[in-house]
Amino acid sequence: MFKDVTFGQYYPADSIVHKLDARVKLLLTLLYVVGIFFVKSYFGFMLTAVLLVAIVLVAKLPMASVLKSVRGILLLVLITALINLFMIKDGEVLVQWKIFVITKTGVHTTIKMVLRLVLLISGASLLALTTTPVELADGLESLMSPLALVKIPVRDIAMIMSIALRFIPTLFEETNKIVAAQKARGASFDSGSIFARVKALIPVLIPLFVNSFRRADELAFAMDARCYNATDKRTKMKKATFKFSDFVACLTVLSFFTLILLERYYFPKIGINIDYMIFGGLL
Repeated sequence: MFKDVTFGQYYPADSIVHKLDARVKLLLTLLYVVGIFFVKSYFGFMLTAVLLVAIVLVAKLPMASVLKSVRGILLLVLITALINLFMIKDGEVLVQWKIFVITKTGVHTTIKMVLRLVLLISGASLLALTTTPVELADGLESLMSPLALVKIPVRDIAMIMSIALRFIPTLFEETNKIVAAQKARGASFDSGSIFARVKALIPVLIPLFVNSFRRADELAFAMDARCYNATDKRTKMKKATFKFSDFVACLTVLSFFTLILLERYYFPKIGINIDYMIFGGLL
């Protein structure tokens, strides 16, 4: 049921990407996400895909692990693609049948929307695949440290996020076990009306919530036993440092972002259309 969910699942490997500072990876992931929304040409999507594949290869990740993150949004991608395909009426008409009209502009907009969503989810999943929840929490706490000046509990927020990321795979695994146990007792989750399927989930949700509250109680007792809140000035066993590899990663992603901005805003002003140069009359 949730076998293809990779969010929060760390993939251990001995690579440069895994050893990067978590703060750098958080900022570069944010810059990557922002950069994708500035992409409007096929050349920009090709450039983004090349960058993504290069990172996957350097990180020594199996491509299947990255693509699994896309499976969870396939239904959303399909629905959004159909809406764009049939609702955009501008441009040359390619197919017309009764009230359904498919135009050339609609086709290109749909393709770009699908590419944007796939690259967005795949790129964001690299952060969870190459960074442990503890490193993510420490990096987020360090980046949010200025907020502590206005009495915002940065450390507590980072700890909450760390615990949430840590238990996401556990909850999915437990859900699969409960679903398998209910199926062994004759329960069906794939047949019947939508209301019947929702009703069939009740025997899954109740034990899942009970187990979740039990885990929360056990974790709270364990943290109290270790005097988690005994002092405000907690030290860290591993201190993050900015290395040369972090500088190279920043330079690479900044170069990508700069090229995306140039291709969108500067090149058209000087009469350069890279899409036409590459694809010619296909567009």
